[in-house]
Formats: sequence, structure tokens, C-alpha cells
Amino acid sequence: MARKTNILTVAKVKSLTKPGLYPDGDRLYLEISKTGTKRWTYIFTFEGRRRQKGFGPYPEVSLQQARAKRHEANAMVRRGINPILAKPIVTAQNELNTFGAVALDYIANREAGWKNPKHRQQWPNTLRTYAKTIWNTPVDQIEVSDVQKILKPIWHTKPETAKRVRGRIERVLGAATVLGLRTGHNPATWRGNLEHLLGKQRKGPKRHQPAMSYATLPKFLTDLQGQAGVAARALELLIHTATRTSEVLNATWSEFDIEGRVWTIPAERMKAGKEHRIPLAQPVIGLLEALPSHETYLFPGQSNKKPLSNMAMLMLLRRMEISDVTVHGFRSSFRDWCGECTEVPREIAEMALAHEVGNEVERAYRRGDALEKRRKLMELWSDYLISQKSTAA
Repeated sequence: MARKTNILTVAKVKSLTKPGLYPDGDRLYLEISKTGTKRWTYIFTFEGRRRQKGFGPYPEVSLQQARAKRHEANAMVRRGINPILAKPIVTAQNELNTFGAVALDYIANREAGWKNPKHRQQWPNTLRTYAKTIWNTPVDQIEVSDVQKILKPIWHTKPETAKRVRGRIERVLGAATVLGLRTGHNPATWRGNLEHLLGKQRKGPKRHQPAMSYATLPKFLTDLQGQAGVAARALELLIHTATRTSEVLNATWSEFDIEGRVWTIPAERMKAGKEHRIPLAQPVIGLLEALPSHETYLFPGQSNKKPLSNMAMLMLLRRMEISDVTVHGFRSSFRDWCGECTEVPREIAEMALAHEVGNEVERAYRRGDALEKRRKLMELWSDYLISQKSTAA
């Protein structure tokens, strides 16, 4: 769970009078003494011991200034420097206030709340690659022209990457403003700013995940069942249940009710952040019962303490000389089959894929998840997959 930061407000700090410690998050506290005086304090752990450093009295040191001091102290702790003993060298302070330092601090404070592990790699990687010209620049010196120079070369050639880079720069500079490290307009904002310098991006055709035709899936599944190894069994489960790669690879035995024939994926593992129940057809039950018994994961990696690599199923496809589809594309194969070979209502097919159905009001009133209706659908799907009847030419 991500740590809460910036809990206090200027009005709250001003109104508080009762003696005690009031957290702003991320080790910063407003301390009110019995006499009513207020001061900022930074409580941290260094070399296994609890430490405390004063940041000065309030209101002489404002909330924004205290947050800026917290940012500097956090950066010191990460570098193995005790903030209590550190000397206030101007050069070192400037280094702590660079775009790169603020970006890494921003990422460190938020990555625990990111569901997708790719984000933890993409954030620092994209910023180090594309924002390298401002990486060592103090955040209060970054201007619109600096951001424009970063984005202009990739704005039309790599539109998706460019949009992500712009958004990430905007968030880092926004955090720097909250920390009191810069003031004024955010040079990475789009509306009324960069939109006048970069213009609209050309929209290309929407790309879909390369998928296998559902007509060839029964034959493919026969070939897949002839493949040995954990990756093959994981891919079988993924195809039968129309789930995502991460949902299968991180599946634990505790999520499965074999007797009730239901797989319950908890909300924290789902893309939509909502618990998803998957009815299990008999072929899936057979697959599960044939798996070796492990303590936690259905499909453990080499250490048995971590799940199988997220590239394992894709590499299996390549070894089977199938290079024109992706693992995620099997969900599209399922959806095409639903639309062309069954009379199942659209909302049931979408719910089977854990997609949100209807508008916000409709979802608010919908309490059930149509489990039994979806059970019939998934049984039909599994029966089709093992039918050995391909309509491919």
C-alpha cells in the first residue's frame, strides 16, 4: 500500500492547538508543545535506530518549506547520509533539488501502489532516456522550451511514448511545486501551453493484440497439451478461462475452490481493482488436479518462491513456431467466438473478460456477477476447445 503524504493543509496547521504530533506523511510531523508552540520535526530510522531532526518553528518555516526539507532529508537517507550530521552545503542542496532527484523521490513514494510491475521500470527508464537533458537541472530552472526540446523529436514519430513522457514530467514538476522547490506555471502542462507548440498528433489505426483465430484453437490446444513444462499448463489455464497473463502467473492455490468449481481473483490482482470470480469447467478442474502440489503458486518459477516469468508463455509460443500471435490475444479469440458462435448476451461475454459493463449508474445498482450464466458460457467454451473440430481450411 502506498504511503500517504501531504496530509496536512495550511489551514489545518494554522488551526491546530492541542499538544501532540500531527503527521504530514513520509516522516514529517508538526509538533505542538504543552505551551502551544509549533515546530516541524522529521522522524526517521538510520542504521537501525530511531532518529529525530528539527526543521524549525512554525510559522517561520511554512508547510511548503518543511516539505522541501523533508524531500532533501529523504534523499540523504537514501544515499546513506545522516541528515542530522549533514553539513548544509549549497552544492549538495542543489543536487537534491534536480529533476532527477525529485523524479526518483516521486517514484519511490508511489511505486508501492502501482499494480503493474512494468510501471516501476518504465517510469525511471523513460525519464532517464528522454528527459536526460534536464535530469541534472534544478527543478526551479526548467522552462517550457526545455520540455519542448525533449518532446518535439518524438511527438509524431513515437506519439504514445511522447504523451507518457510529457505526463510524467508534468507530475514530477507538480510534485516539486508542492514541495516548495519551484513556483509558478508548470512548463509541462498541455492545455494552454504545449498544445500551442507541439500541435495535435496524427492518429493511426487502432492496434489490436495479434490473436489466433478461434477456428484453429482446438487443433492448437491439442498441440499444446503435447508440450511438457509449467508454461504449457499455464497457457492452457489462460485459454480456458480467458484471463490475463498476470492473473494466471500470480495465481495461488488459496484462490481456488475445487469443490465449488470457482477461481476467485482478489481485487488487488485485477486490472479494474474489483474481485473477479471465474467459473471452472470440468476440463479446467482436471487440469488443476493434475498439477504438482506447491506451497503457494500454481506455476512457480525456479525458486518456488516467485511465480513463473511473465515471458514464459510467449517464449513457449515461439518455440512452437507461432510468431504471429500474443498471449493476450487469446482473450480476443474467446470474444470473437462468443460473438460469432453463441447467442450469449454481450454483457455476459464482457463480464467473463472482467470488463466493466454499462455506465457508472448501472454498475452502482448491479450487485451480482452473473456467475451461473457465465458458468454455462465457460463450459461451452471449454467443450469447444477440446472438440478437436477445427473449421480452418
